[in-house]
Amino acid sequence: MAVAASPPATSAPVTAPAVPSQPPRRRARFGRGAVNAVLLAVSVLYVLPLLWMVLASVSNTNSFRLKWPSSLTFGNFDDILNMDTTFRPMLNSLLLCGFATAITVVVAILAAYPLSRYRSRVRRPFLYTILFSTGLPITAVMIPVYSMFVQVNLIDSMPGTTLFLAASALPFGIWLMKSFMDGVPMVLEEAARIDGANTMTVLWRVVLPLMRPGVVVVTIFTFIGMWGNFFVPFILLLSPEKLPASVSVFTFLSAHDQTQYGQLSAFSLVYSLPVVMLYLVLSRKLGGGFALGGALKG
Repeated sequence: MAVAASPPATSAPVTAPAVPSQPPRRRARFGRGAVNAVLLAVSVLYVLPLLWMVLASVSNTNSFRLKWPSSLTFGNFDDILNMDTTFRPMLNSLLLCGFATAITVVVAILAAYPLSRYRSRVRRPFLYTILFSTGLPITAVMIPVYSMFVQVNLIDSMPGTTLFLAASALPFGIWLMKSFMDGVPMVLEEAARIDGANTMTVLWRVVLPLMRPGVVVVTIFTFIGMWGNFFVPFILLLSPEKLPASVSVFTFLSAHDQTQYGQLSAFSLVYSLPVVMLYLVLSRKLGGGFALGGALKG
């Protein structure tokens, strides 16, 4: 009996996997061009005031317009580099901001550690209170603060103004310090406690070395915020010899078109030097990260 041969099975056509469509090169190039244009416009907005300040500081004409000076001179720097105009206000600013920053950083470390490591019923309300305090404008509390300073005889007091500057910067310092401290693993502290270390030893010998970049960030932000603070020392300090540079710059301004723009620009450049130097000295510690990988090995 003849067996009918079955027709050969036809294989299903193999379809290639769908390749996701790539954006056109022209569209990607247009997107990069738009981003670069926006960044360039923002950079110009920052560069133009700096360029005006540099040109006005070495210009021999007292003009508000941005133009290349007819001749360069350093007479504006000679006029401001004296004890009453620059040196004493700069020293006052360094004393106020330096001590206030040190107090803020130390207290923020001590306050952030229990908030980061311990759990309690008042922890969350306290954190919300700190978060609310960071957004509270300083002008909203200066009237009751001034009244309190009058009652306790702290008006025109450098130590009292330093303490208030530290207290006003403390909420932001605690919040930021706690965020960095949360990144330090607990296993390192547990190993130190097994070796017999107490709480303060664990904090200063284990936690702080690992979060050194965080301490640097808090220090820089706190010092910059205090260095440019005009309102607090203007209200709480009365004697001209105690005023910091952020207040003494007000003496260069005039309401009758007599502002010395050259001297004002020269003073502004000198006034910016401590902040720039602090950033350059401490910025090298910002690139190292938290270096936790080596601590967790083994």
